[in-house]
Amino acid sequence: MSLTIEIHSFSYKKGGIPKDITTNGGGFTFDCRGILNPGRIDEYKPQTGKDLPVQEFLEQKTEMPVFLKLIHDLISITIDNYVSRDFEHLQINFGCTGGQHRSVYSAEQTAKFIREKYPQVTVTVQHDEQPQLNA
Repeated sequence: MSLTIEIHSFSYKKGGIPKDITTNGGGFTFDCRGILNPGRIDEYKPQTGKDLPVQEFLEQKTEMPVFLKLIHDLISITIDNYVSRDFEHLQINFGCTGGQHRSVYSAEQTAKFIREKYPQVTVTVQHDEQPQLNA
C-alpha cells in the first residue's frame, strides 16, 4: 500500500475546514488569509488560483512564495515519516476567505511540489468551493 495525499482548497466563510473521513484523522490545515487577497482587485475577482494572472500576482506581489516554501519544508518531514512507516493517508487543507484564489493556488502548487519530490505518492486535489476546477 502506498501513501495517498489528499489536498483540499476551501473557504472559511462557506464550508469551513474539510473533515478527514479516513480512519487516520488529522493532517494539516493552513490559513492563507495572511496573504494579500487578489480577490479584492477587480481584474482578478472572476478568476481563480489556476489562472495565470492570479498566479503571477501571488508570486510577485505577495509573500506567497515564502509561505509555500515554509509549508513544503514542514510537510516534507511528515511525508518522509509516513512513507517510511507505510502510512496510507495524509490530508492537507488550504483555506482562504472564498476558496477561490489563494487556497486554490496553494493547493495546486503543493500538489505539484509533492508529485515532483515524491513520485511514489498518490496525490489528489479537491477544490471544495470551485468544483469546476476538479478534474
